[in-house]
Amino acid sequence: MFGLEIDEVQLGNLFDWQLAWRSLPFVLEGLPATLIVSLFGMGLGLAIGFFLALARGSEQIFWRWPARMYISFMRGTPILVFLFILYAGLPMVGIKLSAILAAILAFGLNSAAYIAEINRSSLNSIGSGQWESAKALNMSYWQTLFKIILPQAVRTAIPPLANVFLDIVKATSLAAVITVPELFQKAQIVAGRTFDSLTMYILVALIYWPICMLISHLQDRLEARYSKYA
Repeated sequence: MFGLEIDEVQLGNLFDWQLAWRSLPFVLEGLPATLIVSLFGMGLGLAIGFFLALARGSEQIFWRWPARMYISFMRGTPILVFLFILYAGLPMVGIKLSAILAAILAFGLNSAAYIAEINRSSLNSIGSGQWESAKALNMSYWQTLFKIILPQAVRTAIPPLANVFLDIVKATSLAAVITVPELFQKAQIVAGRTFDSLTMYILVALIYWPICMLISHLQDRLEARYSKYA
């Protein structure tokens, strides 16, 4: 069941620099699709997650329970299964989505559940006294939320939200299974032609790495910007 076979180890075949260099332009053709799915998926997740967080914390049961059910379902559904539901399942009922649109919707709808919980905990971290003070100043609910509560909650939410974005960027490689022409799918094409899967998989990993480093740098900049609300 847990078998392991080791043939003669050939370190010279670990990474073919020449193949990697020749294949780099072709693999990078998948970068726009990776970024499009990541950015639009995260944007959709942020929009839905914000309102889910408000509904989740509502005192009205007809808002709170649907939000809880949505969050529970999305957190309990593998993103790979959801990709197939949107891309291969919906055509059975007459709804056809392009591969990129299906990937954006899948990552956006799925990440919204995690973002909602992050937003809810960040909003709850702000003391109730600030709501009461704003109410005493005749500020409406939305004025209080956007002018007082959110600027403080954002500082708390930035690190976990950045982690969600990093997860989305890396998980876009799963979109290759529904034919999205992103980085990993391009690497698989070259691997199939050259029979050197290890080189291509290492190459695509080395491409994802600096992308995630850049996101981490932006996270640090945002944390520094919002530190004034500490």
